[in-house]
Amino acid sequence: MLNKKTCIPCQGGIPPLNSKEISNFLKDINDNWVSLLEIKISRTFNFDSYLNALSFVNKIANLAENEGHHPHIHLNFKNVEVIIFTHKINGLHENDFILAAKIDDI
Repeated sequence: MLNKKTCIPCQGGIPPLNSKEISNFLKDINDNWVSLLEIKISRTFNFDSYLNALSFVNKIANLAENEGHHPHIHLNFKNVEVIIFTHKINGLHENDFILAAKIDDI
């Protein structure tokens, strides 16, 4: 279960996940996550109010600080788009899917 794991700092110098690995990890997170060119994963969350969306953003920010892995977060009124990838390898790593699984739990 990915949500029980902890992100381990990536030092770079390793290859990003390949297509098969990405497909396997996508099976372990919510179906609403999508792969963007096999470099990033993205999901949009919809809320009934701006304040609920903002509260969600703050929860993600706290989680990201605890995990040491920071996604791109876009708040647009009642919608929050989260984009995750590992900057040091310019692609996807297991950490990205761990963070996605934990965001799903929020």
